[in-house]
Amino acid sequence: MLTFDDFTLCAVTTDLSEEPAAREHADAVEFRMDLADEPEAQLREYDGELPLLVTNRHEDEGGEAPDDEARLDALVEAVELDAVGAVDVELSTMLDGRGARVREAAHEHDASVVVSTHDFEGTPLRQDMRGLLGNALEHGDVAKLAVTATERVDVLDLTTVTHEFDVEGETVATMAMGEAGRHSRAVLPVYGSKIGYAPVKPESATAPGQYDLATLRELVDDLRGE
Repeated sequence: MLTFDDFTLCAVTTDLSEEPAAREHADAVEFRMDLADEPEAQLREYDGELPLLVTNRHEDEGGEAPDDEARLDALVEAVELDAVGAVDVELSTMLDGRGARVREAAHEHDASVVVSTHDFEGTPLRQDMRGLLGNALEHGDVAKLAVTATERVDVLDLTTVTHEFDVEGETVATMAMGEAGRHSRAVLPVYGSKIGYAPVKPESATAPGQYDLATLRELVDDLRGE
């Protein structure tokens, strides 16, 4: 199980054969099933060292998977594999009740549940971000919130909210997408964000503003004094 008790850097990939190249810097691999070729076959054949966080993102949350039951079936099957230590399920999917079976399957197989929500338009008000993270924590083990920064000051609000949840002992993962929020990916782990995401190769970024894996590892470790 991926517990996310401390900061966990995930190497984001659509190709699990990249896992050996991620070992030097990553703690885990986020496998984007929705963007991958033959994801089920890749999972069955995976024999890497790093544990997997599986994500099958639907279109409304920035992914490419149709938002149907087959998408959730694939996640249920994935969490049955020993290599899978966590699964990502959207907050919207939890709120409409369909994500409960993924959560139950994950917990049955000792996998954590990351409940995520994304805002691709901007950064909500602080009270709204608190509400989103609080709702996500009601449905999973980790609450993930990704917003879009249109100016650097947006990161200040997200940092404050992240710190508040960390002080309360809650497990959250936060980041601000876009160039104005790029530094948040290195800074927010200092204030309690428990998961970072970075592609092994810079050209393989799956979200706006991602650092490459080696760079983010160095930045986070330096800022956290490790």
